Amino acid sequence: MSKTKVREDYQDLQLLEALQESPEAKQADLASKIGVSVGTINWHLKRLASKGYIKVKQIGRWHWQYLLTPKGITEKAQLTAAYVKSSMGLYRKTREQALEFFAQIRAAGFEHVRLSGQGELLEICRLSSLEQKIRVVPEDIEDVPLIRQFGLELHLEWPENIRNLGQTDEANNLDKDNNIT
Repeated sequence: MSKTKVREDYQDLQLLEALQESPEAKQADLASKIGVSVGTINWHLKRLASKGYIKVKQIGRWHWQYLLTPKGITEKAQLTAAYVKSSMGLYRKTREQALEFFAQIRAAGFEHVRLSGQGELLEICRLSSLEQKIRVVPEDIEDVPLIRQFGLELHLEWPENIRNLGQTDEANNLDKDNNIT
């Protein structure tokens, strides 16, 4: 599935949830809540109406009511299930990768790690580090490995001075980008 399709489906889901919660919401309020432009909301509303997921009813000169149809409720349930499945897949992948990184960190003789970035992926790393008894230290401590988040990817980076720390032979054979040399 393309990134555009995933984003559209997620925005459809957010919009259907917002409309179920507040059927008389203004497009500007919906746009603000979802974090897109009013034009994007208008496009989604027209598309959802053309597919029969919502019924649009004018209740004032510039005031509309958006009601989910039974077909729209079904679509919302399917989008929710797909979102949960995707989220759980991302969680499992991230946790597996974090555990792999922590095993490499421990094998290299380290008991600490730095985390760089923000978001749920790093929270998964933080929780996994507790379970693995690897202590998370501030980013400015440079002589420990770093797990950095780039979008939906994690990267393990080794300290520049790893060869000078007297680590195991295995650790000395790791280059800075987590490759064994």
